[in-house]
Amino acid sequence: MTTLLLSHPACLDHDTGTGHPERPDRIRAIMEALNEPRFAPLRRAEAPGINRAAVLRVHPADYVDAIESASPARGRIYLDADTPMSTKSFAAIAHCVGGVTSAVDDVMQGAVQNAFVAMRPPGHHAGTASPMGFCFFNTAAIAARHAQAVHGAERVAILDFDVHHGNGTQEIFWSDASVLYASSHQMPLFPGTGGRDECGEHDNIVNAPLLPGSNGEIFKEAMELALLPRIDAFCPDLIVISAGFDAHRRDPLGGLDLGEADFAWITARLIEIAAKHAKGRIVSILEGGYDLQGLGLSAAAHVAALMEA
Repeated sequence: MTTLLLSHPACLDHDTGTGHPERPDRIRAIMEALNEPRFAPLRRAEAPGINRAAVLRVHPADYVDAIESASPARGRIYLDADTPMSTKSFAAIAHCVGGVTSAVDDVMQGAVQNAFVAMRPPGHHAGTASPMGFCFFNTAAIAARHAQAVHGAERVAILDFDVHHGNGTQEIFWSDASVLYASSHQMPLFPGTGGRDECGEHDNIVNAPLLPGSNGEIFKEAMELALLPRIDAFCPDLIVISAGFDAHRRDPLGGLDLGEADFAWITARLIEIAAKHAKGRIVSILEGGYDLQGLGLSAAAHVAALMEA
C-alpha cells in the first residue's frame, strides 16, 4: 500500500499579501522537502475541483455562496482581520475541498493506505457559517462527513495537533456523537478556546491545552494520557489529522517547543491505532506552519512516517 500526496498549483494563487504568514511559499517549502529521493515512492496527484455536495454537508448553501461571491474583481478583501481573499482565492479553496474528498475516496476504497493533502488555505478555524483565522471552509469536517455519507464510515476521529485550537471543528461536531474531535494546542493563544472543560454534548470533544514552552516530552505525555486513549476507545473507521506544524519551536505564531521528531512520533502512534480499528486508513490535511524551514522538515517527517504504515 502507498501514501498519496495531493496538491494543486491553484493553492499558490491564493494571494494573502506581503507579510502575511499564510503565504504560497508554505506549499513550495513542503514540495521542496518532499522532492528528496526517499519520497520517490509517493503516489502524487493533483487535487480535483470542488465537490459542492461535500461542502454542503458541513456549511449551509448561503454561506458557501457568500464565500464564492465575495471574490474581489481586483486586489484583496478581508473577511475578518486575519483572513484575506484575492481574485483567485476561491479556486484554491475549491481545490482544497476537492483534494480532501479525493483523498478520502482513495483511502476508503483501498486504493492507497493513507494520504496527505498539501493545500492551502487551512480550515480548522472555519465554523459552520463563519470564516476565521485564515480559514474559509472546514476541510477536516468535510473529510469526516464525506467518509460517512459516501463510504459508510460510522465513526471518524479527528486529531488536531496545530498550535492553535481548531475552534471551528469543535463547534461543527459539538453535538455529534459520531465524530470525536481531539486537540492538543497552546493555551493561552488564539482563538482562546479549547479548555479541558469543553467536552461536547456527548463527551466527544477532548482538549489537551499545553502551556507556552511545552516541549516534546510534555506533548507526548498529553497525547498518551489524554488524547490517544480516547481515539483508541472510540474505534474509528477513519482517522483524519489536522496537521498543523506551527507547534514547531521555530514557528513565529506559536510558543511550543516541538521538533520534527515529535510530529513523526505522533504520526506513528496514529498509524498504530488506525491499523487496529480503521484498516490503517488515515487522511492528513495541512493546517498551520509558518516558519518555512520548520514546516518543510516537519511535513517531511510526517509524510515519511505515513509511508512506513
